[in-house]
Amino acid sequence: MGEASSNGWRDDAIENGADYGQSLRLLDRAAHVAFARATLGLSPASRALAFQDWFAHLLFAPSTQLDALFYLASHWARSPADLLRAYGGTLPPYEGLESMKAESRDRRFEDARWQQFPFNWIAWNFLHQQAWWERLTIGVPGVSRHHTDLVSFTARQMLDVCSPSNVPWTNPEFISETLERGGLNLVDGLRTWMADAQRILLGLPPAGTEAFIPGQQVAITPGKVVFRNRLIELIQYGASTSRVDAEPLLIVPAWIMKYYILDLSPRNSMVRYLVEQGHTVFMISWRNPTAEDRDLGMDDYLDLGLFAALDVIRTIVPGYPVHAIGYCLGGTLLAIGAAILATRSDRALATLTLLAAQTDFTEPGELSLFIDESQISLLEDLMWSQGYLDGAQMAGAFQMLRSTDLIWSRMTRSYLLGKRDLPNDLMSWNADVTRMPSRMHSEYLRGTYLRNDLAEGHMTYRGQAVSMENVKHPLFVVATEADHVAPWRSVYKIHLLTDTDTTFVLTSGGHNAGIVSEPGHPRRHYHWAHHALGEAYTHPDDWMASAKPEQGSWWPRWSAWLHAHSTRDVDPPPMGADGTPVLMDAPGSYVLQR
Repeated sequence: MGEASSNGWRDDAIENGADYGQSLRLLDRAAHVAFARATLGLSPASRALAFQDWFAHLLFAPSTQLDALFYLASHWARSPADLLRAYGGTLPPYEGLESMKAESRDRRFEDARWQQFPFNWIAWNFLHQQAWWERLTIGVPGVSRHHTDLVSFTARQMLDVCSPSNVPWTNPEFISETLERGGLNLVDGLRTWMADAQRILLGLPPAGTEAFIPGQQVAITPGKVVFRNRLIELIQYGASTSRVDAEPLLIVPAWIMKYYILDLSPRNSMVRYLVEQGHTVFMISWRNPTAEDRDLGMDDYLDLGLFAALDVIRTIVPGYPVHAIGYCLGGTLLAIGAAILATRSDRALATLTLLAAQTDFTEPGELSLFIDESQISLLEDLMWSQGYLDGAQMAGAFQMLRSTDLIWSRMTRSYLLGKRDLPNDLMSWNADVTRMPSRMHSEYLRGTYLRNDLAEGHMTYRGQAVSMENVKHPLFVVATEADHVAPWRSVYKIHLLTDTDTTFVLTSGGHNAGIVSEPGHPRRHYHWAHHALGEAYTHPDDWMASAKPEQGSWWPRWSAWLHAHSTRDVDPPPMGADGTPVLMDAPGSYVLQR
């Protein structure tokens, strides 16, 4: 009877193989979703494999073991003398590994009170502990680069939790503040913590962001929504000059963020600046997708986003090609779209400007720590359960990349010192997160970060090959020095994918602040160089050595470049046109969606 039962079960399984396999897959997905929610979307398997790879190779790496042992022995041998120097206030600046030297200027230990004994001694030993772990985790022979980075990053995160700045009795700022205020800083810190906890439970944005509402304090450059579909609203901004360049501008922001990072307050709005320079500006405002949009893919973002916007602009400003600008992921999308248009011999574009946008993902920066097959598989199942990836889930990964500044230092200041730092316009925008459709986000992660399809010639659009080699438009490419999302050397790789007239700019600042770099901003500088069509490739180190340094904002040079690639001045175009009537005032409705 048992055998018959077994055979019957197997026959049913074979007969209903598809349903049976799908049922088992649902079980896998349910387990992945539970894991993802418990681990904030991070794959435990990915980290386990990384540590297994590291530890197995460390066991057979006596040179690494001896190096770490000698470093530790040397540190402790000098410990009595260093302790005396710390007591006398003559402890020298920390000197460790090259990648640790920045830690000696760690903003957690910048306050003068950290230079007093015994706190200088505590911070000194903490930095040596970080250097010791770095010697153990970096450069172990045989460990893959991804696993090395992941182990080193995880070790650094664990050490950051234990930083003496996070511990009340080893933080001189906390001790001094508590004594001076009689403990009122703890009362204020508790109130702040309770208010923040309440906002998190209620799903409210961080305190202070209510001072920067799109359409009221930010995103207030005058304009009209002239087109809307299920994915975008297209904003046309009103002219502020009597004459404008004939060729209009289209800005394609990243769909991972609200567009108004490029239209913040009037003083630092890129849109306002461009309009004042005599440019006709259009902006894509992406809809914040819901579970109903789970099946929107990359092709849809091209069709309903970039190509739809270009069609509308050609109706409003007929007869002239468009200066297209793409920021971050929007720049990658624009590069793909430009390659598709070039294959069709479509002359819709006059020039391309790519802002902190990658086209080759072999060196994608610290975000690659969160991207491998295990991680993406976990995210895909999490998105399958929701229909999208929530912006808050991705924001956690970005914060971990800079946990010292964005998590621990902020918590110490707010909850231990009782000092609330209210956000500015850029920080408020950063908290205005968006969602990403399941299919599109999966296609983007796999097609770029995992397979590098665009750079390697494997990308297709509706069955058509996409190649950056076909892009012959003049390029203006901007990268930022301190970008952990799109490192400048990665952005620079566009020189290897195209052979066209290219102006490359490397500006000070990070991924966001380096782009929002308005004229008059203090301490801004940049390097730039021009690569003519047909010139030999220049290594990034050689480029940096020969590039021209400039003080101030890169915006004026870019605006002059746009003018130089325009044909003539004309009267400003009408707002909207027949078939594309004005729908409402800017900033529109999509940017206000939660």
